[in-house]
Amino acid sequence: MDIEKFKRLPILGILRGVDIESIEPLIEASISAGLKTIEITMNTRGAATLIEKAVATAGKRLTVGAGTVLGVKSLEIAIAAGATFIVTPVLVEDVMKHCVKNKIPVFPGALTPQEIYNAWNAGATMVKVFPSGSFGPKYLKEIKGPFNDIGLLACGGVTPENTKEYFASGASAIAFGESVFKKEWLDSKDFKSIEEAVKMYVTVFNKNRKEGV
Repeated sequence: MDIEKFKRLPILGILRGVDIESIEPLIEASISAGLKTIEITMNTRGAATLIEKAVATAGKRLTVGAGTVLGVKSLEIAIAAGATFIVTPVLVEDVMKHCVKNKIPVFPGALTPQEIYNAWNAGATMVKVFPSGSFGPKYLKEIKGPFNDIGLLACGGVTPENTKEYFASGASAIAFGESVFKKEWLDSKDFKSIEEAVKMYVTVFNKNRKEGV
């Protein structure tokens, strides 16, 4: 993962529970919508195969990582499959140490000020604040008070409508998952609706950046 490239479009899509038949059209839909970064969670059936296919489909058009990584074995499987960054739901120390040692971008999950500080101190590329939706943008703004140098990835409850407020409150990046990659759309193979939903995030972000937000 080129972290500087990610910062130019700091939007992360999260794929969980998808099937092998859907991965190629999902990747193509995401790319068509303008998304540049996506993760596939390791608690999805056949995650390694999904990552391999996603990487093969995307080429250099989209960066693929692995999420819900809870141990070094899972981490090694993800990296072998082609994942170039790692996301964890909490601070997993052995995963952090491996990523930092091998210069693999890593986004550990945290919520409280102490957890966020610990994750950043352990070498996080950014700290995934989860679940952001339970506390909202104002929580991130308060966290940035004492921790203004810590990069925060807002995950959970981020919508196109509140994206501007999240970034204005100090988020360095945002993430979305099931609110866009909806089960009903996945079940019906409605990739066009997914593409349009992804595009809304990208369009709003680009508009806000152009306006200096």
